[in-house]
Amino acid sequence: MTHIQPFITRRQLLASKMHGGVAIVPTAPERLRNRDAHYSYRFDSYFYYLTGFREPEAVLVLIAATEKTPAKHVLFCRDKDMEREIWDGFRYGPEAAKETFGFDEAYSIVKLDELLPKLLADQPAVYTALGQDHAWDQRIVGWLNRVREQSRTGVVAPGEIHDYRALLDEMRLIKGTDELQIMQRAADISTQAHQRAMQTTRPGMREYEIEAELLYTFYRHGAQAPAYTSIVAGGANACVLHYVENNAELKSGDLLLIDAGCELDGYASDITRTFPVNGKFTAAQKDVYQLVLAAQAAAISQVKPENNWNDPHKAALHVLAQGFIDLGLCQGSVDAVLESGDYKRFYMHRTGHWLGMDVHDAGEYKQKGDWRLLQPGMVLTVEPGCYIRPADNVPQHFWNIGIRIEDDVIVTQTGYELLTLAAPKTIAEIEELMQ
Repeated sequence: MTHIQPFITRRQLLASKMHGGVAIVPTAPERLRNRDAHYSYRFDSYFYYLTGFREPEAVLVLIAATEKTPAKHVLFCRDKDMEREIWDGFRYGPEAAKETFGFDEAYSIVKLDELLPKLLADQPAVYTALGQDHAWDQRIVGWLNRVREQSRTGVVAPGEIHDYRALLDEMRLIKGTDELQIMQRAADISTQAHQRAMQTTRPGMREYEIEAELLYTFYRHGAQAPAYTSIVAGGANACVLHYVENNAELKSGDLLLIDAGCELDGYASDITRTFPVNGKFTAAQKDVYQLVLAAQAAAISQVKPENNWNDPHKAALHVLAQGFIDLGLCQGSVDAVLESGDYKRFYMHRTGHWLGMDVHDAGEYKQKGDWRLLQPGMVLTVEPGCYIRPADNVPQHFWNIGIRIEDDVIVTQTGYELLTLAAPKTIAEIEELMQ
């Protein structure tokens, strides 16, 4: 059972930030895969962040405090149903959920339409995820209209509608100690998966065989799922940024790029490593790999409080641009290559993203038009790369080299800490592990 106090504290904090009104936060619906087979269920991140409750068909209603009444935390969830539990497994039911997850009140989900208009009556505002789900928006409108219908009796409907994601995104951006502990465990599991992949890979295997090793390690160590569809890309496939077919044969002399991480207790990890299928880098592969590794080191060095979000990216770009010139891939000065964007032929994405409950986690990257400053408790990825497709103006020995190196980084009070420090990434470390 998850320790529940952090979830209660987050609800209290959100209620204090609302300055009156009612937040209505549903979890994710179950989704059919085909016919009567469902996708594996994954709760909504905002809902779970506030509740710790993992069952489908649930809604959190958070009522902010007024001068006369304290804040109230209300859960709507599935009824206890022994017959359905025979088929689908355990359900808490409202009574047990109330006690276990620290709610003031809990009701059957079937009473949602009946009780929501009463909870919205005489409230100044409603907080909802505007535009996320059209059907849900229509339900909100329906409840508001039912409150408005009572206006002649003196009941007042909320006059404002706000998006709770604006408040929650800022809360989620700064991780607490409990969150960082989970993320470290997730990173440790993913690190073991990448190590196993390196030790297992041999020429003649297929990409999906290595993906199976990753998944085996995730589940064996307690992760509930991959945090995203794993990228296992050999040879030219590594130059496809979101390659997910994972079915090609692995060939001696090629590199294998693996972008994969597990999800543990609602939190993602995200690691990319690139290594030679046969265990030995060629000279050309070494040159490009060392360049990407140097770019990553430069970027990571810029992760510290009061630097802004873009500083790591700028540092990586400068190293990569110089390296592309040195390797004969780009011509001119570093400033000219950066200004013209010529480097984008080989490096076309940003150097990282926020990481947390979602692999591309909540939080804005700019505030009032400026890149936001990094703060302790933020977690981001740092992932420069180089992707060289065949072209007449590209030396042939570089063709089809695709390299990305990605680590998960916490902003600390004095700088940074690597969650994924144990994942091998120097040429010497990789070659030794693959012997």
